[in-house]
Amino acid sequence: MRKTEEYGTGGAGKGRLSRAGKIRRAKQVIMGALFLALLAGGWFFPFVGYFIPLCMIAGTGIALFRGRKWCNWFCPRGSFADSWMAKVSPGSRVPDIFKGTGLRVGVMAFLMIMLTYRIGGLWPDLEAVGRFFVTLLTITTMAGVVLSMVFHQRTWCYICPIGSLSRWAGNDRHPLSLKADRCVACKVCGNPCPMQLAPYELKAGAMPGRADCLKCGLCIAVCPKDALRFS
Repeated sequence: MRKTEEYGTGGAGKGRLSRAGKIRRAKQVIMGALFLALLAGGWFFPFVGYFIPLCMIAGTGIALFRGRKWCNWFCPRGSFADSWMAKVSPGSRVPDIFKGTGLRVGVMAFLMIMLTYRIGGLWPDLEAVGRFFVTLLTITTMAGVVLSMVFHQRTWCYICPIGSLSRWAGNDRHPLSLKADRCVACKVCGNPCPMQLAPYELKAGAMPGRADCLKCGLCIAVCPKDALRFS
């Protein structure tokens, strides 16, 4: 029989989680501050708004290789949600309606139609287009803040168009896997997940919402049996 130390103890798991959490939190605080600066600066320098399509390209591009990793801390608004809004969010369960395909597609279709219509009307005035991007970012951020204060800080991430594109593009990329013979179903791996997923359900063969995994690795860090890993 292998020694307990080989798998890691509960204390070791907490230590790894603490270290991983501090590193991730530091990155998110910086990115969250950058997001606020960009949002405020965009009202004075409209061309800042063009970072929205750049985020869309970057998020989808990374997803082709690493799934929704962009949404972990690379995304400025996601970082703002975890590092800033989490302090005032009740952290309750995100309603299933936000996790369904229907609402995601509806939000994306609405925003894409609005983008096409408004950009078509403003083109070729690049400054006006940039200002529209800033306005759109401000409105969606306000919606995200309200959802954070009502439910969970990451609620908007379920219906964010960039997040949805990343989810669909990276559905089976760099998936989280579990060694069933090591898992003792303690369920602690579900506690730190920013998207409220339950990695221990992989022991039964499937984890609902698996494509929404942000690849943050917090569940891997906290697992006392080292049962989780990214394939």
